[in-house]
Amino acid sequence: MSTRGREAAADDGELERLRAEVRDLRARARVRPLISQAQGILQERYALPDAESAFALMQRASQRYNVKLRTLAGMLVTAPRPEAGDALWFPGRVRGPEPELTFTRAHRSGSGSRGAVLKAVLGSALTVVGTDMGNVQLTDRARGGLNIEEHTGLTAGFVDFFAHVGDDGTSCAQAARDVSQVTVREVESDPVFTEPARRAILAAGSRACHSVPLTTASGLCVGMVSAHLDRPLNGLTTAQTKALDTVGTEAGRWLAWHDRTVVLDALEHLHALGSAGRGRRLRRS
Repeated sequence: MSTRGREAAADDGELERLRAEVRDLRARARVRPLISQAQGILQERYALPDAESAFALMQRASQRYNVKLRTLAGMLVTAPRPEAGDALWFPGRVRGPEPELTFTRAHRSGSGSRGAVLKAVLGSALTVVGTDMGNVQLTDRARGGLNIEEHTGLTAGFVDFFAHVGDDGTSCAQAARDVSQVTVREVESDPVFTEPARRAILAAGSRACHSVPLTTASGLCVGMVSAHLDRPLNGLTTAQTKALDTVGTEAGRWLAWHDRTVVLDALEHLHALGSAGRGRRLRRS
């Protein structure tokens, strides 16, 4: 390689490093306000001496129940506060059995891991559609909209751009709003997208996509799985849409169970720790 070629390669490498750094900073900036809000609530509620102690409290509950800090913080800031003096945060709550996921053998017995289930949801949807690009999003309790939780085959630029989407301008937003599957046969011409969103999708190599809402038993959309294709999509068969409906309804019911069981268990544990350690300084584990 010539000197000029080596210099160009070095410049490209530095540019990509800077882009990755910017993406990381954006990701941190998206989560930090929520974590800070949760820390403030915990400091006030348990008379903790500093924000570090509040973070340590969340970290311990997060690690014990294998719940992401962002998930725990989102539930914490939106849940009604516990009654003063109550040992339990959610007294009298009813526990139900973990729903079965019939669309994948790996999870018929139930793993309790949200990450593992979301990977299975994505893999199952992509197999049905016949592609290797896609993502799973979950609803953002604090801000509304959808956050990407799992993805495969998509560029870093795509994941950064669509890390959080609002209530319009994308096919997944429309599918969430209508609580129904949405097919985009050609990204380049479909009016559902804003122009920046269209450019970001095309830049990732996606030419068509299909979004499937993840719904609870009451019909509430709690997430989305989307498949992206590198070619225009003529449409899906009745069998494909039926299979995707199964993925969406079973996954939505499992996520609702996880929120009201595992995540609430984590909050109960946090409440017990906070009550026992009221006013004391805590350190991260």
